Amino acid sequence: SLKSTLMGKKFNKVDRITCHGENYEMDLTVDINSELYRLRQEDKITFALARTLKLDGSADDKVFNQDNEPSLMDSYEYVMHGKVFKITPQAKDGKMEIYASFGGLLMSLRGDARNLQKIE
Repeated sequence: SLKSTLMGKKFNKVDRITCHGENYEMDLTVDINSELYRLRQEDKITFALARTLKLDGSADDKVFNQDNEPSLMDSYEYVMHGKVFKITPQAKDGKMEIYASFGGLLMSLRGDARNLQKIE
Protein backbone atom coordinates (compact mmCIF):
# COMPACT_ATOMS: atom_id res chain seq x y z
CA SER A 1 0.00 0.00 0.00
CA LEU A 2 1.42 3.35 -1.04
CA LYS A 3 0.46 6.95 -0.41
CA SER A 4 0.59 9.04 -3.61
CA THR A 5 1.66 12.58 -4.41
CA LEU A 6 1.02 14.15 -7.82
CA MET A 7 3.95 15.97 -9.41
CA GLY A 8 3.91 18.67 -12.10
CA LYS A 9 2.45 17.82 -15.51
CA LYS A 10 4.77 17.66 -18.49
CA PHE A 11 2.48 15.85 -20.95
CA ASN A 12 -1.26 15.87 -21.56
CA LYS A 13 -2.99 12.75 -20.26
CA VAL A 14 0.05 11.71 -18.15
CA ASP A 15 0.53 12.22 -14.43
CA ARG A 16 3.81 11.45 -12.68
CA ILE A 17 3.13 10.25 -9.17
CA THR A 18 5.50 9.66 -6.30
CA CYS A 19 4.68 7.27 -3.50
CA HIS A 20 6.26 6.03 -0.30
CA GLY A 21 5.50 2.52 0.90
CA GLU A 22 3.64 1.92 4.13
CA ASN A 23 4.62 -1.76 4.47
CA TYR A 24 8.11 -1.57 2.96
CA GLU A 25 10.58 1.31 2.90
CA MET A 26 10.20 1.89 -0.85
CA ASP A 27 9.92 4.99 -2.98
CA LEU A 28 8.03 4.75 -6.26
CA THR A 29 7.84 7.29 -9.06
CA VAL A 30 5.63 6.23 -11.95
CA ASP A 31 3.89 7.82 -14.93
CA ILE A 32 0.23 6.89 -15.38
CA ASN A 33 -2.33 7.64 -18.08
CA SER A 34 -4.46 10.18 -16.22
CA GLU A 35 -7.23 9.90 -18.79
CA LEU A 36 -7.71 6.22 -17.89
CA TYR A 37 -6.87 6.30 -14.19
CA ARG A 38 -7.38 9.33 -11.98
CA LEU A 39 -5.57 9.77 -8.67
CA ARG A 40 -5.94 12.58 -6.19
CA GLN A 41 -3.29 13.92 -3.84
CA GLU A 42 -2.99 11.60 -0.81
CA ASP A 43 -4.84 8.66 -2.44
CA LYS A 44 -3.54 5.26 -1.37
CA ILE A 45 -2.74 2.64 -4.00
CA THR A 46 -1.66 -0.98 -4.03
CA PHE A 47 1.30 -1.64 -6.32
CA ALA A 48 2.58 -4.99 -7.57
CA LEU A 49 5.23 -6.17 -10.01
CA ALA A 50 4.66 -9.55 -11.63
CA ARG A 51 6.46 -11.72 -14.18
CA THR A 52 3.20 -13.18 -15.41
CA LEU A 53 -0.51 -12.42 -15.31
CA LYS A 54 -1.42 -16.11 -15.04
CA LEU A 55 -2.83 -17.00 -11.64
CA ASP A 56 -0.88 -20.28 -11.49
CA GLY A 57 2.41 -18.40 -12.00
CA SER A 58 3.23 -20.07 -15.31
CA ALA A 59 4.91 -18.02 -18.04
CA ASP A 60 2.83 -15.83 -20.35
CA ASP A 61 2.69 -16.60 -24.07
CA LYS A 62 4.14 -13.14 -24.90
CA VAL A 63 0.81 -12.38 -26.65
CA PHE A 64 -2.17 -10.62 -25.08
CA ASN A 65 -4.75 -13.26 -24.25
CA GLN A 66 -8.27 -12.04 -25.12
CA ASP A 67 -10.23 -15.10 -23.99
CA ASN A 68 -11.27 -13.45 -20.69
CA GLU A 69 -9.74 -16.17 -18.52
CA PRO A 70 -9.21 -15.04 -14.93
CA SER A 71 -5.84 -13.33 -14.46
CA LEU A 72 -3.91 -11.20 -12.01
CA MET A 73 -5.33 -8.14 -13.80
CA ASP A 74 -8.73 -8.91 -12.26
CA SER A 75 -7.35 -7.83 -8.86
CA TYR A 76 -6.35 -4.32 -9.99
CA GLU A 77 -8.02 -1.22 -11.45
CA TYR A 78 -5.02 -0.16 -13.56
CA VAL A 79 -2.44 -2.47 -15.14
CA MET A 80 0.61 -1.72 -17.30
CA HIS A 81 2.95 -4.02 -19.24
CA GLY A 82 6.56 -3.03 -19.54
CA LYS A 83 10.24 -3.84 -19.44
CA VAL A 84 12.91 -3.29 -16.82
CA PHE A 85 15.70 -1.42 -18.60
CA LYS A 86 18.09 -0.53 -15.78
CA ILE A 87 18.97 -1.83 -12.34
CA THR A 88 21.37 0.14 -10.18
CA PRO A 89 23.62 -1.95 -7.96
CA GLN A 90 23.22 -1.97 -4.23
CA ALA A 91 24.56 1.24 -2.70
CA LYS A 92 26.35 1.59 0.63
CA ASP A 93 23.01 2.33 2.28
CA GLY A 94 21.75 -1.12 1.19
CA LYS A 95 19.31 0.31 -1.35
CA MET A 96 19.00 -0.30 -5.07
CA GLU A 97 16.84 1.18 -7.80
CA ILE A 98 14.85 -0.43 -10.61
CA TYR A 99 13.86 1.47 -13.77
CA ALA A 100 11.15 0.27 -16.16
CA SER A 101 9.36 1.57 -19.22
CA PHE A 102 5.73 0.91 -20.07
CA GLY A 103 5.42 2.05 -23.67
CA GLY A 104 7.11 5.35 -22.80
CA LEU A 105 5.56 5.73 -19.35
CA LEU A 106 8.45 5.43 -16.88
CA MET A 107 8.86 3.96 -13.42
CA SER A 108 11.54 4.14 -10.76
CA LEU A 109 11.36 1.94 -7.66
CA ARG A 110 13.97 2.47 -4.92
CA GLY A 111 14.27 0.44 -1.77
CA ASP A 112 16.09 -2.17 0.25
CA ALA A 113 18.09 -4.45 -2.03
CA ARG A 114 16.74 -7.52 -0.19
CA ASN A 115 13.25 -6.68 -1.50
CA LEU A 116 14.31 -5.88 -5.08
CA GLN A 117 17.12 -8.34 -5.86
CA LYS A 118 14.88 -10.85 -7.69
CA ILE A 119 13.63 -8.30 -10.25
CA GLU A 120 15.08 -8.83 -13.72
